Amino acid sequence: MQKSIGNNKAQELIEALMTNSSLTTLDLCDKRIGDNGAQALAQALKNNLTLTTLTLRLNLIGSNGAQALSEALKINSALTTLNLQNNLIRYHGAQIGDNGAQTLAQVLKTNLTLITLNLRLNAIGDNGAQALAKALKVNSTLGTLNLSENMIGDNGAQVLAKALKTNSTLTMLYLFGNSLTDSGAQALSKALNTNSTLAILNLRNNFIGSNGAQALAKALKTNLTLATLNLAKSSIGDNGAQALSEALKINSTLTTLYLYGNSIGDRGAHALSEALKINSTLATLDLENNKIWLKGLLAFSEAFRSNSTLTTLGLRNQKIMGKISMALLESLMTCSTLTTLNLGCRSIEDDEAEALGEALKTNSVLTTLNLQNNLIGDNGAQALSGALKINSTLTTLYLQNNFIGSNGAQALAKALKTNLALTTLRSGNNSIWFKGLPALSKALKTNSTLTRLDLQNNSIGDNGAQSLSTALKTNSTLTTLDLWGNSARSIGALALSKALKANSTLSTLYLQNNLIGSHGARDLAEALKTNSALTTLDLWGNEIGDSGAQALAETLKANSTLTTLYLQRNLIGDNGGQALSEALKTNSTLTTINFWNNSTGDNGAQALAEALKTNSTLAILNLASNLIRDNGALALSEAFKTNMTLYFLELQNNLIGENGTEALHRVSLGIRCIIGH
Repeated sequence: MQKSIGNNKAQELIEALMTNSSLTTLDLCDKRIGDNGAQALAQALKNNLTLTTLTLRLNLIGSNGAQALSEALKINSALTTLNLQNNLIRYHGAQIGDNGAQTLAQVLKTNLTLITLNLRLNAIGDNGAQALAKALKVNSTLGTLNLSENMIGDNGAQVLAKALKTNSTLTMLYLFGNSLTDSGAQALSKALNTNSTLAILNLRNNFIGSNGAQALAKALKTNLTLATLNLAKSSIGDNGAQALSEALKINSTLTTLYLYGNSIGDRGAHALSEALKINSTLATLDLENNKIWLKGLLAFSEAFRSNSTLTTLGLRNQKIMGKISMALLESLMTCSTLTTLNLGCRSIEDDEAEALGEALKTNSVLTTLNLQNNLIGDNGAQALSGALKINSTLTTLYLQNNFIGSNGAQALAKALKTNLALTTLRSGNNSIWFKGLPALSKALKTNSTLTRLDLQNNSIGDNGAQSLSTALKTNSTLTTLDLWGNSARSIGALALSKALKANSTLSTLYLQNNLIGSHGARDLAEALKTNSALTTLDLWGNEIGDSGAQALAETLKANSTLTTLYLQRNLIGDNGGQALSEALKTNSTLTTINFWNNSTGDNGAQALAEALKTNSTLAILNLASNLIRDNGALALSEAFKTNMTLYFLELQNNLIGENGTEALHRVSLGIRCIIGH
């Protein structure tokens, strides 16, 4: 559970840290710690001899705090991992930036213990990268450096590349989401020709282009250590893919290659498939969100007949759709190594699903199959169900957004009665309706492996909810049930509430966008008084009103397991807000409440503010799109002076004026407080 401690509490913690002789890991993520708190921590680190991991992610540490920590690292001989990710707070000007990076770099020249340094999202530019690069030339311990999502350009990449030519310890370098172009990639490529330690290089979301990819490919022909290369969203195109393919024919170390979102077409796919016929090390190839059509897919089908190492292939959501060939399906499913296959958004129809089903009967390695967003109907579902009766390895099946009806659901239900492997079945946005639910419910009474069932938008109504409820009374494995958008009313909610009184395993229940109303909310609230398993309840968009909120509030005073409650768009006004506030004064488990788009005004906000003064568990509160004005904002700002746990507050699209906005800004320095419209 997150608890914000701020600078003052940080100093108290530090005093304890100075004398503690056993603590090895300290996680202070998102605790409102600024430069003062970091300086106090630094003092403690100078004397501490046991702490090896310190996480300061998502705080308010700027260059002064980084400098203090750097001074401590000159003396400390125990710390091996330091995480300073995302200490860039744009609204308040705090950031580690180049100055902080430069001070940390100075320490790395002499420090002999730090192995992992995470500086992601800290506004570090080329100057900071240059300083760190100089340190890497002499540092002999750092193994992981994360500089992702900063402001490093080609100059920064070039100096880092020079350092890699002599550095002999760095194994992981993360530079994704910077401003590198082909020049930066070319510099890094030259470094890979001589570097003998780097195993992971992440350049995702830069501007590498085909020239940069070609340079990296040339390096891969001789490099003997790189195992993972991430070039997703780097605009490498067919030319870049072809160059990498040639490298894969020779390279014997690369196991993972991410090429997601690179506008690769059939020409690039054909080249990669030719490489797969020869390559004997690549295990993961991600080609999602490219432009591969039928010819490219056919080329892969040939490759899989001989490839014996690939375990994960992503082909989801290609820009140009084409009919999947039977040859591809047969080769994919007879492959002896592939464990994960993503064929979402591929316009797969029943005849192709039938081919997949036949292949699954003999396949003994595939564990995850994604067929979402296709054109599979009842016949395809029946074919897949027949395979599930025999297959003993598939654990995850995605079938959402197809055209499966009641007959398909009944076939899947029959399979679930005997299948002993499937743990996740996602079949939302089909046409199962209440006619298909009795069969599924009957299967759940005996099935002993399924833990997640998604039935979003299937129009199951109250009859379907009643049928599922009967199964839940005896089922002992299902932990997540998603019934989003199913037109269930109060009768369905009553049935589910009775099931919750008996069920002891369901931990997450999604009922978003149904019609349970206040009566349904009251029944569920009554069940939660005795249920000790449910931790997440989603009632978004159910028109439960004030009376439904009041019933839930009464339950929250006694319930000790629920941690997350979604109440968005429920017509809850001040009375409901006040009731929930009273519950928060005594509840000790709830960490998240989403109250977006209701009708709570200043009275409700003031009541919540009073509760926040004593509540010690709530970490996330969404009050966006309500009717809160300055008085409510002022009350909340007063609560922040004493509350030490809330770290995310959303207030945009209310009626807060300048006075309320100013008051919130003054006291919410460490809270992710979103106020604008």
